Amino acid sequence: MLQRTSWAPRRVPALTLPRPLFWCLVCLALPGTSVLGGQAGATEASVASKPLTLEAVLAASKPSDWQPLDPEKTLYMQLPAGRVVIQLAPQFAPRAVDNIKILVRQGYFDGLAIERVQDNFVTQWGDADHTRSLGKAEHAVPAEFIFSSTNVPFTILPDPDTYAPEVGFSGSFPIARAPKLERAWLVHCYAMVGVGRDDDVDSGNGSELYAVIGQAPRQLDRNITLVGRVVQGMELLASLPRGKGPLGFYTKSEPRVPIESIRVAADVPESQRSHLAVLRTDTHTFEEVVESRRNRRDSWYKVPAGRVDVCNIPIPVRSR
Repeated sequence: MLQRTSWAPRRVPALTLPRPLFWCLVCLALPGTSVLGGQAGATEASVASKPLTLEAVLAASKPSDWQPLDPEKTLYMQLPAGRVVIQLAPQFAPRAVDNIKILVRQGYFDGLAIERVQDNFVTQWGDADHTRSLGKAEHAVPAEFIFSSTNVPFTILPDPDTYAPEVGFSGSFPIARAPKLERAWLVHCYAMVGVGRDDDVDSGNGSELYAVIGQAPRQLDRNITLVGRVVQGMELLASLPRGKGPLGFYTKSEPRVPIESIRVAADVPESQRSHLAVLRTDTHTFEEVVESRRNRRDSWYKVPAGRVDVCNIPIPVRSR
């Protein structure tokens, strides 16, 4: 039976690969890689006329820059306050996503509740009493912390990262990679959704899920299977009362927010779906989004940073 996760796994040794000297060499060496941005640490004068505001970039976008959410790869979590839309990432964690969809289609989460809200960390939901049957779902799913970076489309960011040799985006998900090892992994940015587990790396099965609600806990990268991200309704998870128990778990005396249902979007009538599209990260428009974050030209900003963290780049979502 899956226990409440403490998230204190053994630390994965830090990679010591040398960071490439020139991003253009990375681009030449790795087919399928695109490079974003210009020189890191650019001065205000050098970018004064280059970046647009995020709003201006999106206003000038083309329909082809946007990708509708795939209903078979989307979950709707219905809370009393509204709907939370989760985009799944089966291309990176296929077995975990498959098991979660089995649980969802069996109605496993219906009637359960939010069981943990830890400030600046995560909101978690599942079966707090561990009494509900998993039905046809697997009780243990092999860890999918890391995947092969070979043939994975990758839009690389030009700025250095503390936790990985390279960071960027694949599809609409933030990922990190170690090119020399041909490995990549999803990154724990705000709104990412992962699978709770015990100390055993293969003990997670998707019956306990969480969403990051605080500053990116990158120390969790390569320690927990990430399966998607919240694309709408994040405020419903981030604004919940914090739990008073250890690790933010709710005590018996605290009221819990019930989960009315979780559904695969493909199983919901067309008229009741949330028709959303995400900005593709392999487009020139996304390059401009990145540059608008690296060198803010909003009227409030006086000195552009010239750098940006992978978790500080929003992936725009809009109604279709």
